[in-house]
Amino acid sequence: MHDLVAITALGGTEPRVDTVAGVTCTEVPGVALASVAARMGQESKAAKALSGFIDAPSPEIGAWAGSTISAFWAGPDQWMVEAPFDTHEDIASQAKAVMGDAASVTEQTDSWTRFDLAGDGILAVLELLSQLDPRKMNEGSAARCSIHHVGCFLLRRSPDLISIYGPRSSAGSLHHAIVAAMRSAL
Repeated sequence: MHDLVAITALGGTEPRVDTVAGVTCTEVPGVALASVAARMGQESKAAKALSGFIDAPSPEIGAWAGSTISAFWAGPDQWMVEAPFDTHEDIASQAKAVMGDAASVTEQTDSWTRFDLAGDGILAVLELLSQLDPRKMNEGSAARCSIHHVGCFLLRRSPDLISIYGPRSSAGSLHHAIVAAMRSAL
């Protein structure tokens, strides 16, 4: 019998937390993810099914929506669906059951890593990290960007909380860039 131990994207058994001058960067490993892409000619049907799945209107360009299960815009007629891993480990299967033939669904949980930036100084940190103007991102906004040459998604969850999704394979580089920006900006 194997005694396997789950590790985070940064290689720890517990999520990494870094704090600099009141801003905290927290590794968030407990998220289940799936991508949803509407099939040609099924865009309206897919958006409607997604809306029922997240119990909110399907996100438009540059937005995210939902509560326990939420989705954010990833491209034209494409979304990423997120939910707590503990209760939605099979998020892709759940999404596929709801979407039917209207969309293609792909498991993404182990492909991405999430870091949450929280605190009053997050805008100054984000100004150093990406080409986006974080002051134009309202609560409920989602955007694609590049951070440290890594393709990422930014989600504005509240005035003082922004989630950053990046490829799991680049977790170390992304974390380094975030912490370096925190130290420079604050």
